[in-house]
Parts: sequence; C-alpha cells; structure tokens
Amino acid sequence: MKNHITKFVALAIFLLVSAINVNAQEIQQTDISSILEIQQYNRAIHIMAMLLIGFGFLMVFVKKYGRSAITATFLLVSVSVPMYLAIKGIGIFEEKGEIEQFILAEFGAASLLIAAGALLGRIKIYQYMILGLLFIPFYIFNELIVVDDYFNFIGTVADTGGSIVIHAFGAIFGIAAAISLTTKEHREIPILADATSDRYSLLGSMVLWVFWPSFCAALVPVEAIPMTVVNVFIALCGSTIATYIASVSIRGKINAADIANAALAGGVAIGATCDYATHTEAMIIGLIAGAISTIGFAIFQEKQEKFHKIIDTCGVSNLHGIPGIFGGLAAIVVVDGLDISAQLKGISVTVVLAVVSGLLSGKVISLFGIKHEIYNDAAEFENAD
Repeated sequence: MKNHITKFVALAIFLLVSAINVNAQEIQQTDISSILEIQQYNRAIHIMAMLLIGFGFLMVFVKKYGRSAITATFLLVSVSVPMYLAIKGIGIFEEKGEIEQFILAEFGAASLLIAAGALLGRIKIYQYMILGLLFIPFYIFNELIVVDDYFNFIGTVADTGGSIVIHAFGAIFGIAAAISLTTKEHREIPILADATSDRYSLLGSMVLWVFWPSFCAALVPVEAIPMTVVNVFIALCGSTIATYIASVSIRGKINAADIANAALAGGVAIGATCDYATHTEAMIIGLIAGAISTIGFAIFQEKQEKFHKIIDTCGVSNLHGIPGIFGGLAAIVVVDGLDISAQLKGISVTVVLAVVSGLLSGKVISLFGIKHEIYNDAAEFENAD
C-alpha cells in the first residue's frame, strides 16, 4: 500500500512540474512575442516620424510652397497606408502580424512620397490623392514579384531596406509620371528657395537621418538589428562627408540642397545590404552614394530634365533612383552566395514596371487637369499671399 501511495505522489509531483515547465515556456514565448511587437511598434512610430516630419519638411524647400508640401504629405500618407492595408487584407496574400503589415504599408507610403517629390508643386492638392490611389496597387504588384517572388519568377533578392523596391521604384515612377504632367511653361518657371525654406528642408533631412536605421531595421531578425543600425549610420556618415566634399569641389561653396538631399544617399544605397555588409563596406557604399548623388544634383540634373522634358522638383532621380539602383548592384559584391541573376532580374523588373506604371498614372492624372499656377500656396490656400 505504501508503495502505491509513494508512486502516486511521485506521479503527481512529476505532472505538476511538467505543467509548470509547459506554462513557463508558454509565458516565455508570449513575453518574447510581446517584446518583439513592442520593438516593431517603436520602429513603426519612428518611420511615421520620417514620413510626416522628415519627408514633409524636406519638401518645403520651395519658397512659397511650404503649406502645400506639408498638406500633400499628410494626404499622401493618409491615402496610402489604409489602401495598402485594405488590399493586403483581401485574403489572397500571406498573413502577417498587425504591426508588421502596418510597417509594410509605411514602406509603400515612403515610396509614394518619393514619387510625389518629382511632381511637387505642379499638380493640384487633390491630384496627390489620385496619385496615391494609382501608385499603391502598382507598388504592391512590384513588391509581390520582386520581394515575395509570388510568381516564382525572380528568386531571392537582397533588398532588406528597400533600395530597389522602395527608393528606385518610387523615383522612377515619379519621373515617368512627370512626363505627362510637365508643360513647356512649367520648365520655364524657376524653383525658388530662401534661407527659411532651406532651414526647414535641412531640419527634415536631419529627422530622416536620425530615424533611418529604424526604417532599415524595422523587420530584420532580432540578432541582425545591431549590425543593421550601425551600418546605416556609418553609410549616412559616409554620404554626408562625401556630399560636403563634392559640393564644395564642384560649386565652390556649400549648397544647402546638396546637404539636405545627397547626405541621405548613403541610407538609400545601404538598404539592400544593411544586414549583410561589414562596417567598412557600409562606409564605402555611403561615400560612393553621396558622391554620385551630389554629382547628379550639381551636374546632371539639368541635363536629365532637358532630355526627358520634365522638371524633377526634389531631384528624386539623384537621391533615390540612382543611389537605389547602385545599392541593389552593390549587393552583388557584398552578399556572399547571392543569386546574381535574381538580383539583376529584381532590379530590371522594378525599373520596367516603374516606368510603365508611372507613364500610365501620369496620363490618368493629367485627365484631371494641368496646373498652371505652380509652386505657390496662394493657388489653393487662404491668406497665402
């Protein structure tokens, strides 16, 4: 009898300990998931600061268009984020966590703001909303092809921080759309800035600079976050140094537009390899990107605009387009074991789809009218004179 009691007690203790261990594991797993969600939430807020404050103030460099630029930024984000979430929520796409899906929507909004930068000041405020409605479906389609390889056509592409699918796609889309939305009269009107508008633009650039690591590290595995964050800051340091040197060397004096824009090119270019590159590689990528971007702004932008018969108001081709493609190509050298064919196909598909969708969207937006009084808040704002 005693033996049976002893066995029963031993079994009860064993079951109790097992239950405690299982509960402890479940609690630990829940705690880990909660911590990850909190971290993603924090980075999501950082990205929203980039979208509204960073991009918003970066685009107020046009002297009399500050109120319009900020309002357009509000509307573009307000249209794109819910639209992205609505499309991804229809049930045919891979299910993701709530915050993760929101961050992906923010990425789409960032690409849209880049595209809008090429058109800034030359379309009516409500036309920015139409731009957002047209842009997001095309952006998602490109994301499905290149990032998710939804159609089993591309393969695995290195583009963690979106050098290709966010920056290059947005810039090329905007340039293509501008072809139908830029008139001969537009090209004859100068884009003016003053000390105040330049200061606000530099403030926006610094906000982007500070939060850029959260953008690139938003969805990387936990163990890759430290390397990613440091790499992004190093690349930004490199592009800022290169921008100063190139700006002074080419122009003779510092140009505020160069500093506000090209200093960010390192963040654009490192995106494809931010979780793969060594710190030395990150610095090299940043230096090259800053130099390329500054040379583009100082020497080639005017020639590009004449060739395409457009105005690229914010110079998105030189800040996001060319550095984005450069970042995608840099992955071929940086990432060990990379499928080079897949990388090149990913870049090619992005470029082609951005051109085609941008041209189509520009045509559609032009049907709603061509703005004649450009770069001026007074056209649509009260008491703006």
